[in-house]
Amino acid sequence: MYAFGLWWMTLRPSIYDAGVGGILTAVLRVLAAWPPTAWVTFDVVESASNVAMFVPLGLLVLGWGGRWWHGILIALLLSIAIETTQLVFLPTRVADAHDVVANTLGAGLGVVALVLLRRLLPGSQDSHNPRHRKLIDTRAQ
Repeated sequence: MYAFGLWWMTLRPSIYDAGVGGILTAVLRVLAAWPPTAWVTFDVVESASNVAMFVPLGLLVLGWGGRWWHGILIALLLSIAIETTQLVFLPTRVADAHDVVANTLGAGLGVVALVLLRRLLPGSQDSHNPRHRKLIDTRAQ
């Protein structure tokens, strides 16, 4: 499902439909009117959404047993493929190197989040009582 959502967001003819565009424009107008949030522009929202969209990819690759750098490499290659497809086949979309950087950063943040989470939470063998842990460790040898 994640792959379909990623495809739909990145390879459809327009970034969003008229309804979403109207809501986004209204929200950005409100944010621009208040000085503490005036820095939130369309470019900031777009970059943040590119980062957020690829965080799950970093989590999934690492969660499925890949190494930390696999998530980052897959995100980089996938982002390049997406931007190339937009450049060659979707004249209504704009290919941008900043999107590649934001997407890769998002996957990197996903990888870092899962690495930190794994370090903070005890491993499955640590949660067993000592008698069971001894049986598990003995069979592995």
